[in-house]
Amino acid sequence: MTTEGRSPDPIAEPNAYQAMLLGLLGSDDPAAVQSRTLTELPGLVTAAGPNLRTSPAPGEWSVVELLGHITDAELVASGRYRWILAHDTPPIPGYDQDLWASRLRHRDADPAELLALHAALRTANLALWRRTPVEERSRYGIHAERGPESCELTFRLLAGHDRFHIDQARRTIEQVRAASGAERSRTPQS
Repeated sequence: MTTEGRSPDPIAEPNAYQAMLLGLLGSDDPAAVQSRTLTELPGLVTAAGPNLRTSPAPGEWSVVELLGHITDAELVASGRYRWILAHDTPPIPGYDQDLWASRLRHRDADPAELLALHAALRTANLALWRRTPVEERSRYGIHAERGPESCELTFRLLAGHDRFHIDQARRTIEQVRAASGAERSRTPQS
């Protein structure tokens, strides 16, 4: 499990997963939310400090793994936007986020490289969003797990995804700090 508590599984519960992400976005401007992510991610890396690679619990992602996942999601969305806008109802493949995180070794990744890749992709995607006519944002592809998904829906989902995982990273930092503080208090002083 990669999130604290119970959240819908993106593959087993695609409609509930979409609803959760869209609920996190609400009526906010998805471009503004995604723009803020560019400034929030470096702050999370700094806040994690020496605990950047520490998981809050077995099976949970560390802050650097969350950063890797957010970057993966941006990379995947980059392709999806372009397939949807350039092709007529293209197939949109899903991906296993846990396999990507483990097999791409996000725990060992350089956070500066992840931040740079995310920033480059996000900046390009925001520019694509701004120059895409509103009527063309309704173009859609067929997602392998969720069915028809428009460019606009994909863009809105990614903004909710940002909020979900940024909140998760904040909780991870708090939990790891609390655990390391509790560990220090149990260590005998000489």
